[in-house]
Amino acid sequence: MRTRLGGFVAALAAFALLAPGAAAATKTSSVVLVTPQEAAAHELAKRYAPIAMLREEVDPPCEKTAEQYQPTSVDTVLGNPTVTLTEYVEGEGLEDVKRAPTAADIAGLGDGYYLDLEGEALGDTCVYSRAFHKQVEEGEAPAISYAHIAREPNHAGFALQYWFFWYFNQFNDLHEADWEGMQLSFESDTVAGALKEEPSEIILFQHAGGERASWTDPKVKKEGTRPIVYPAAGSHATFYDSAVYIENGQHGSGVGCDNTSEPLRELPLRPVLLPETSSRQGQFKWLSYRGRWGEREKGFNNGPTGPVTKTVWREPFAWMTKQRTTSPRLPGGSIVGPQVTGAFCGAVAAASDLINLDAQSRPAAIATIAVALLLIGLFVGLTKWGPVDLTRLRARRSFGQLVRTARQLYGRHWVPMVGIGLTALPIVGGANLLAGLLGTGSAVDDAAGRGGFNLALGDLVEGFARPAAMAVVAGAVVVFVRLLVENRPTGFALAWRGLRPRFWRVVGAQMLVVLCLFLLSVSIVGLPWAAYKYVAWSFVKQEVLFGDKSIRAALRGSSELVRGRWWHTLRVAGFLFLLSIVAGPAISFALIFTSLPLIWINLLGALVFSLLIPYVALGETLLYFDLQARAEAEPAKPRRRWLPFRRSSEPAPGVAPSH
Repeated sequence: MRTRLGGFVAALAAFALLAPGAAAATKTSSVVLVTPQEAAAHELAKRYAPIAMLREEVDPPCEKTAEQYQPTSVDTVLGNPTVTLTEYVEGEGLEDVKRAPTAADIAGLGDGYYLDLEGEALGDTCVYSRAFHKQVEEGEAPAISYAHIAREPNHAGFALQYWFFWYFNQFNDLHEADWEGMQLSFESDTVAGALKEEPSEIILFQHAGGERASWTDPKVKKEGTRPIVYPAAGSHATFYDSAVYIENGQHGSGVGCDNTSEPLRELPLRPVLLPETSSRQGQFKWLSYRGRWGEREKGFNNGPTGPVTKTVWREPFAWMTKQRTTSPRLPGGSIVGPQVTGAFCGAVAAASDLINLDAQSRPAAIATIAVALLLIGLFVGLTKWGPVDLTRLRARRSFGQLVRTARQLYGRHWVPMVGIGLTALPIVGGANLLAGLLGTGSAVDDAAGRGGFNLALGDLVEGFARPAAMAVVAGAVVVFVRLLVENRPTGFALAWRGLRPRFWRVVGAQMLVVLCLFLLSVSIVGLPWAAYKYVAWSFVKQEVLFGDKSIRAALRGSSELVRGRWWHTLRVAGFLFLLSIVAGPAISFALIFTSLPLIWINLLGALVFSLLIPYVALGETLLYFDLQARAEAEPAKPRRRWLPFRRSSEPAPGVAPSH
């Protein structure tokens, strides 16, 4: 008798903890009847309720790179006076049905109905963030997940699903509301039997697909029996670890980069058990709603449908077996140059912005594309591309001639150029590796998992050592061109040998340039001056290696050469810089959509970047010669005196100097 009574009390307690509204029910009735099966289901749901690790907001609300929302109750939407139930009628458009719709109002409604939240998904999304933060502060948005026992005909065992309802989706696709989650599979046919065993498999929902694993797989983190999951900021696709994941659309994944990286906050989710089947009656009548949980929009911006419309709800095992077992993640660093996979994230985000703009205003999207094409056309078209003369390198050239001459010069001397380019892998790669090693903390860790001192030291090395290493590789190319101009023997070894006497001046000059630009950039007032000097000091290496100048004289000489020809210099130097950082990602971009491992894609990008360093150095050196030729034919205007009270060292026109 005591055993039965104890089981009944435990079941009653479990029901009170897990079912919202149960406490209120006890006020009107003296006893809440719970079957043993229901009690076991509640206990199972509680045992494996997930713990979510959310990318923490540093400056809420509206911090779009962090997670502005959390898995919560559908009551944040139902009964909300800012939400309107609408219906789309063919030929007539959207019609308002009811303000502040309740679960009873939407029960049983099908396709064509929309829950339109306050705001516009393609407008100011901060409206949603502020509204949700207000609900959290008022205690109306509890951190919960909806647990569901799912079975499949002709399949042994059952699945325990946890559904996460999100108020808004802030990713490449923007839409009101979102449904994600996870699923555990059990071999036992009964819930009571599952309490005596562990799950066999787990799968985390990710966009239209998922990533499955054995329950005992090391990547499945747990706190006791509770899985620790990592929803990506904004997209809410759920992962097993903290990282940036590359999604290429294969196997139901999205297209873009899902970010679960630190800083993170831990959020235990309280399970709320759903019935196995949906009904238009009862506490969870909203489950029978098959309309959209957001406003009507085009394409991926349309509001999502609820759990009962998903294949995984009806066929949990058949769906799970088709899903992948890995999620490619962004590698931790690059050897040289930009990461191809990192550039992929930015490119997809930019393309998504254009698609969203098209959904919002097609004329605006067309105008944006037209302006971009016009600028590219003007940039490339307004120049002279020939003739190309490799016999006289010290000559005045147009933008097009500089680009073509550098390419042909690289082709004529491709063996030493390729050799010099490949040296960037150990030289520049070594600087990157050193910065990465120094940036790894060991004692006191910050939010990103690195010690504050180590973090600063690693950033310092990366900020100075990497540009210096790049200058060394480019310097060998400059020496090679100097040997060509002087009609002396050339070659890979001779280029490096010629760099040796001026090695430290090249390194010191480049580090001084970086330091000065940094000091100018730390203040808003100094930013325009930093941008000007970035271009003006582009030829410090050439001044040292051709003129054998000191560091100070090289800085002054480069500035004097660019003065009066800054825009011409910017056009060529800017093109060469963009080519160096875009070519690798552009060539390897399509490989993201293949099964090739991301590390190999990044290696290919690093190789392309390395081989382009000699081309960029050749182009800059030819531009250096071009500016010298222009300076001889068209001397720059005298330097402007910024201090009107300062006495000029030059006599006024028509006045003889005094003796």
